[in-house]
Amino acid sequence: MKYPKSYLEEIRQRLKVSDVVGSTVKLTKRGKEFVGLSPFTNEKTPSFTVNDEKGFYHCFSSGEHGGIFDFLTIFKSVDPIWAFSSNR
Repeated sequence: MKYPKSYLEEIRQRLKVSDVVGSTVKLTKRGKEFVGLSPFTNEKTPSFTVNDEKGFYHCFSSGEHGGIFDFLTIFKSVDPIWAFSSNR
């Protein structure tokens, strides 16, 4: 199902990436970013960062990069819009 770009943009603006990702990954604030262990690889040193100002996450160990909808699609394995409703 396609959603209007304005609707998806409104969701991006209202939600912090750290709140969405933080429901799956334990994040710690470090400066303007949040850091945590990669959900994509098995690691002991945090290489996963989330930047709310720029609206994305990046994993330095795996190269994965994306926004709220990318993360929900990967970790919830459903349409991102439905993933939002199940988190409430």
